[in-house]
This record gives sequence, C-alpha cells and structure tokens, in this order.
Amino acid sequence: MSPTDTGASAGPFRTADLSQTKATRFALSPDASARTALAEELGVSSIRKLVFDGEIRPAGKNGFTLEGTLGATVVQPCAVTLAPVTTRIDSKVVRRFRPEERLESFEAGSEVEMPEDDTVEPLGASIDPAAVMAEALSLEIPDYPRAEDADEGDGDAETRPAGAEPIRDDDLKPFAGLAGLRDKLAGGGEDSGSGSA
Repeated sequence: MSPTDTGASAGPFRTADLSQTKATRFALSPDASARTALAEELGVSSIRKLVFDGEIRPAGKNGFTLEGTLGATVVQPCAVTLAPVTTRIDSKVVRRFRPEERLESFEAGSEVEMPEDDTVEPLGASIDPAAVMAEALSLEIPDYPRAEDADEGDGDAETRPAGAEPIRDDDLKPFAGLAGLRDKLAGGGEDSGSGSA
C-alpha cells in the first residue's frame, strides 16, 4: 500500500508510537497489484480505484479513534445477467479502539450493559488502516448487484423440473386451506355427535 501525496503514512502504526496529544494522519492508495489481490480476496471482478485517508486521534484513557473517508470503484457481475456492474463507493469509516481491560470491565458489570456499537474494537499492539479499509470495503460492496437493463422479473423466475406442474399461487400460501379444513372438521364433528346420541 502506498501513501498518497499528503505527507501522511500508510501504517500500520504501533500503538506505543501514536501521539497521546494530537492526531496521526494516514493515507492509502493501493497500486494495481494490491487492488487485484484485494479484489480476489473480496470475490469481486476488479477494484478500479481505491483511496482511504483520515486520522487516528487519542480518545479517552489510552484509547484511539480512527476516522477516515473510503472511496472506491468496484466491478462485480450482475446477480441476474452476470453483466459487469460498476459501483461507486464513498463512505465515512469510524473505528474506536479501546484497551481490552476497559471492555472487560463494562462486560463484567452486572448493572452496566455495553451499548451495541460495531465500531468499537479492542486496542492491540498496532492499528492498521489497511485492515480497516479492507473490512469497510467488504461491508460496502453490494451483495446482489443488478445491471440497469436486468429484467426485474428475472429475479422471480420459477425453476422446476421438465414436465412438472407449475406452482400455483395457492401452493405458496400454506395456510390458505386451513379455513376449509376447519369447516370440514367442524361439520364432521356435528355428524359424529348426532350419531352417538
């Protein structure tokens, strides 16, 4: 990963070396080979552009907050037609690194519940913006990309063996026949009751 021309480093940064008083800038702009490797790892056709820059600031007692901007152009096969679909991603990324002993103290408290915050991570020996970038990109990539000319109806296409009867709407409603069954049972119960008298 090579830093962009901002005077910022690409990292990773040793936690012990990070300033406790000011922000540490980072900037990443992976080259073609790095983007190809990441595309294979994420299961996409290609990553045409990828930039991730921001800063790591001290936060609280021995903690740090990473805030950055992720920009990428990703190409994937359409989920319907397999035609290439290009997606532009521009998103803010936040990760809060906290010492593990602080996380454990929150979890151990019987009356204190940790808030559900997927941006909080345990603080290790280093903070790697490249790892944060890869994770953030994987979360932003569409699960089922669709080409503009993909027929909306194709997603509902019915697959069945040759010669099999088509599925009817009633077959897709498992409780639709319960009312009729209930009425039959109710009627049968009256007949059996009169016969036993």
